[in-house]
Amino acid sequence: MDYKILYPEAFPVVEFHFKRGESIKAESDAMIAMSATVDVEGRREGSILGGLARKFLTGESFFMQTLAANRGDGMALIGHPLPGGIMDVDLDGSYGLIVQQGGFLAATEGIEVDTKVQNPLKGLFSGEGFFLLNVSGRGTVFVSSYGVIHPINLEQGEEIIIDNGHLVAWPSYMDYKIEKASNGWLSSFTSGEGVVCRFRGPGVVLVQTRNPDGFKDWITSMLPTRSDG
Repeated sequence: MDYKILYPEAFPVVEFHFKRGESIKAESDAMIAMSATVDVEGRREGSILGGLARKFLTGESFFMQTLAANRGDGMALIGHPLPGGIMDVDLDGSYGLIVQQGGFLAATEGIEVDTKVQNPLKGLFSGEGFFLLNVSGRGTVFVSSYGVIHPINLEQGEEIIIDNGHLVAWPSYMDYKIEKASNGWLSSFTSGEGVVCRFRGPGVVLVQTRNPDGFKDWITSMLPTRSDG
């Protein structure tokens, strides 16, 4: 099918053009508009346990939307709730894509979405939890972010340190280490960074230019408290 990411730098949406019989899967409530020839329905991705894991362990939806052009060629627009970017990632089946919580938007046919268990130490300190999404198969995945998505391409043996709140996705064959942002724990936390993730190439790590947790903390600080009357 044909698709195009519209308005890529400001509140983007994805416009799909289906041939009859083609379909995509998307996060719940992603559909903005669609042709009368396109049907939308909620479906569980994988097993019941897999759906429960996505819902309660990764923060994603139990059901996904399926948009299918069952009655002829058609069009659909999808988007996501955050003011941020959308990027398409092609998978050839030789590896998967690990996606942080809230980062999966949609995928074409041939893509499967499951959960991945992190190393307990990584889950405790990474800020992403013990479970992440593992997207695999052959097709195109659409990931979303808060802010613009920026790819960091690492050569063999090259390393990069990334604030965990800015991670979006990375190839399943890449590993990373959790470490202090500074030499000591006190300095790490007083710097505002705490722990970071050290990735080692080769591979491409996708990061978001804004931190949703930082925005949430700022909003919370602006809300009146009981003591404010």
